Amino acid sequence: MSANDASVTGGTSDAGGTSVAGDRGAGGGTGVTDAPAGRLQALFEGHRLTPTQRRIAHSMVRRAADVPFLSSVELAELAGVSQPSVTRFAVALGFDGYPALRKHLREVAPAEPAADTGSYNEYQQAVEAEIENLRHLAAALADPRPVERAGRLLAASRPLPVLGLRAAASQAYGFAYFATKVHPDVRLLHEGGTMVIDRIDAAVRAGASALLCFALPRHPREVVDTLAHAKEAGLTVVTVADSAFAPVAKVSDLLLPAAVGTGLAFDTVCAPMLLGRVLLEAMCDGLPDAQARLEEFDARAAARGLFVE
Repeated sequence: MSANDASVTGGTSDAGGTSVAGDRGAGGGTGVTDAPAGRLQALFEGHRLTPTQRRIAHSMVRRAADVPFLSSVELAELAGVSQPSVTRFAVALGFDGYPALRKHLREVAPAEPAADTGSYNEYQQAVEAEIENLRHLAAALADPRPVERAGRLLAASRPLPVLGLRAAASQAYGFAYFATKVHPDVRLLHEGGTMVIDRIDAAVRAGASALLCFALPRHPREVVDTLAHAKEAGLTVVTVADSAFAPVAKVSDLLLPAAVGTGLAFDTVCAPMLLGRVLLEAMCDGLPDAQARLEEFDARAAARGLFVE
């Protein structure tokens, strides 16, 4: 399809309550839990973790293939916490200590350590890390239900506010750019300050029922506060974040994780960007007139000579 190279099929209306999806979808799709990150996510679910423990869990998910081979000291260094914090974390999960947790991980997730990338330069290593992030995202999408539900929520919201501040602003802009071609009223919120609350209130008064947020490290406090206000205002918050343990999780109704790369001076965000495009596809499935809107755009673009090809 020339307008955005995406196919569009008919969708259904959302019929469920709110929930939070982690690295595996609701109901536990087998393709997701077969992935190391999915198995770790399943292990953490149902436990009330402290902020430090969530940081450890986040680090473990991001290095899921390596974790069964790390010592408690190595995991502590990876997460930037103390070694006793790792021990307390293991106990919080119901194990006698970290050795018991590591033994459990080796038994339920037998795998070889990640391939040696020592011969790669730093640029190649960054690319390899992003490829691994995309593999994790593909595994998570083996259960499409969270994304499909998010698509229905976004399609049904009129207007649809899309929030992304600081590092996440470009992700929000990209989603909003394409979404306006199929959704009748998309409102981009990519600048912070006191005005963002006013714009959310205006969207609620206009009939909005959901808000899409892109939240990436470092997580601005303003994003958390803004999402908390959106929930208080009655909006269902759908968030694309770097981890199910990101600070925005507590103020999100449906969180869809996609890891970022951290090997370069600035984070790389291929997986969150791709997840945003997947959400666009899912939203199109919930908009019966999306195909007609895209064809209308194509006709107008051709008449104006908008594109050179």
